[in-house]
Amino acid sequence: MRVDRIVFATGNADKMREIRMIMADLGVEIQSMREAGVSVDIVEDGTSFEENAVIKASAIARALEKDGVQAVVLADDSGLEVDYLNKEPGIYSARYMGEDTPYTVKNASLIRRLEGVPDEKRTARFVCVIAAVFPDGNNVTTRGTIEGRIGYEERGQNGFGYDPIFYLPAYGLYSAELAPEEKNRISHRGKALEEMKKVLRQKML
Repeated sequence: MRVDRIVFATGNADKMREIRMIMADLGVEIQSMREAGVSVDIVEDGTSFEENAVIKASAIARALEKDGVQAVVLADDSGLEVDYLNKEPGIYSARYMGEDTPYTVKNASLIRRLEGVPDEKRTARFVCVIAAVFPDGNNVTTRGTIEGRIGYEERGQNGFGYDPIFYLPAYGLYSAELAPEEKNRISHRGKALEEMKKVLRQKML
């Protein structure tokens, strides 16, 4: 299957930096949706990470098809599940407390909601699902997770989103304290992208 490029359905510069690092060895141009000239409003009304990832990738694929672009479209839906909070914020992680609310405020809220909760009950995980939509209309998803727990404060400068409050007991560090290469190797997004790379190599190369 010959394609012009891979287009990733995000405008998040931090996320694109991670994606390009992880997928650099594919040897295919990787663009954000903005770089591909796509601007569409997407309603994420799915009930799972998988459904929302496919919704996003399909919307971008339809827009590119109208422009005659032969691309594989990737989209991710990711979030934080806190077990003590019934897996909140889950698929609503980006919209938790409002889409424009700074993550420092979101993180402070989660820490506050877990006040007095002991370590063993602060378990949480990051989940990432990557969806690929191919020019023939077929789609496939891959999933990656990383287990940890919610810390008591924000730490680290290397991450974004909820990374500064996500503590990794096996490393003795918060996610935002990891070096970028190490984070990409063990993160939920890194794992899901590595699995997706296997799919893309089979279909594109």
